[in-house]
Amino acid sequence: MRHLTIMGADRGSAAVELAVVAPAFVFLLLLVVCAGRVSEADGAMRRSASEAARAASLRQQPGDAAADADMIARANLSTAGMKCTQLTVTTDTSDFRPGGTVSVTITCEASMADVTLLGVARTRTFSARAVEVIDRHRGVTDSA
Repeated sequence: MRHLTIMGADRGSAAVELAVVAPAFVFLLLLVVCAGRVSEADGAMRRSASEAARAASLRQQPGDAAADADMIARANLSTAGMKCTQLTVTTDTSDFRPGGTVSVTITCEASMADVTLLGVARTRTFSARAVEVIDRHRGVTDSA
């Protein structure tokens, strides 16, 4: 038995298929962009917190440690291209002594406006914390 096909019966079906598939493809593409942005921001936050804690651990006085941590965290985030609408750098120097620790917590509220078509919030808060041990074999001066 022979199948008869009418020339042009499938005409226009590609346009309909494209109209059905295109929104799903755009949604998938935006989802990948969003996941990439979140992953990149998390990595930048972790690296910045680690670098800030390391810089703080090298200082002799707690006040200098906090100032260096803030400066290094901001510089690293700027270099990474993170634009924070609100940035908080908190340095815990409560155990600032040889053999003690210093910790840095960074909180950044970043814009996610370019992926709001996915239904995500316009801003997202990223946070990271790092702890560094202060070298036992160096002196720490009191900031009296």
